[in-house]
Amino acid sequence: MTRVINDDALDVLFRNARTHRKWRPEPVTKQLLMAIYDLMRWGPTTNNTSPARITYIVSPEAKERLKPHLTKGNVEQTMLAPATAIIAHDLAFYDMMPKLSPNPDSRDSWSKKSEAELYEAAFRNSSLQGGYFIIAARAVGLDCGPMSGFSNEGVDREFFAGTKIKSNFLCNLGYGDDSGMRPRAGRLDFDEACRIL
Repeated sequence: MTRVINDDALDVLFRNARTHRKWRPEPVTKQLLMAIYDLMRWGPTTNNTSPARITYIVSPEAKERLKPHLTKGNVEQTMLAPATAIIAHDLAFYDMMPKLSPNPDSRDSWSKKSEAELYEAAFRNSSLQGGYFIIAARAVGLDCGPMSGFSNEGVDREFFAGTKIKSNFLCNLGYGDDSGMRPRAGRLDFDEACRIL
């Protein structure tokens, strides 16, 4: 059975959604952070590998740990955001395959792949999951500010030392302050970005 969501929902998820850089002071609750994950985890990934790992930066102490690794232009918006998600990927995602795949050989077949193959699968699928994350955050009423202006190496040392987890991108979360919002940038038309063969 095909289900279609209405135009109001499409506006919230896509057409009217903006990347926010200013934030109102209302906190983001743990329940909302959990709700984002509960929605995003259902999005498809290769062989259900689900390599994304999310670290929510909420406390002042955690923000101070993140701050030195941000590019200058991203410091203020990140420090003022009620929460920042580090969207990362686990290069040892195959350890969870016994839970995620009905195929009993799935863990062993993934663990025998080369480092480059594991990186490619983890990065690609955590990026997919990052897209699901943004849509899920918008669906539960939050605004997003995804960004890549930070030191991956610094964040990985600070938050993932001794693990196989590597950062992909950051996403600030909260209730956006629309004052001073820049005009929306253009988008490519269908014929500029797509082909039907």
